[in-house]
Amino acid sequence: MIKGYSYQTLMGSLTLLEEEGYLVEIRFGKDGETKEEYKIEETPVIEKTFWQLEEYFQGRRQAFDVPLRPRGTEFQRQVWAALLDIPYGETWSYKDLAMKIQRRKAFRAVGMANNKNPLPIIIPCHRVIGSDGKLVGYGGGLKVKEKLLDLEKSVIH
Repeated sequence: MIKGYSYQTLMGSLTLLEEEGYLVEIRFGKDGETKEEYKIEETPVIEKTFWQLEEYFQGRRQAFDVPLRPRGTEFQRQVWAALLDIPYGETWSYKDLAMKIQRRKAFRAVGMANNKNPLPIIIPCHRVIGSDGKLVGYGGGLKVKEKLLDLEKSVIH
């Protein structure tokens, strides 16, 4: 059974979903609270994730240690695993990400997998930018993506 709980954060409303002791999804905005049926419950995994996100938003955490189980295809999971290799405060292009998974011509497919990341922030898809250096789509909106990147840059500089 999927359990979920919503919080107000510096990045707006976030709904955290857990299943069988694993974080499975993070949703942005109020719509995340009603998108799918789940039991409203603040589980230990959800609470731990929230506090780690709060530390991250305050610039006191650079990595997360909650159990993850993102649901997706094998290719998507491969891309999401590669996202975890992007260092805090740095950005990669979709092409860089495609090279990382040894699929250099698959940058469009990598972009689609990045778009389907069910665990934004924790799996840092916000660190992926266009090859021209511009910010491109983000599930939480470009303003949130910009805030996250600015936060990380301010902490490391």
